[in-house]
Amino acid sequence: MPGLFAKIKEFSRSPQGQRTIASARRAAADPGKRAAARRMLTRLRGGRR
Repeated sequence: MPGLFAKIKEFSRSPQGQRTIASARRAAADPGKRAAARRMLTRLRGGRR
């Protein structure tokens, strides 16, 4: 039974994984989405409320 990282590696090499990675890279390049993600992570970590 493959481990978690093996499954992630397998997914990342599939066509669906490639589309997901491309979508994530486009979102990461957008300053607005990057700021929103940073705010969400801050809230999840128990930062400023």
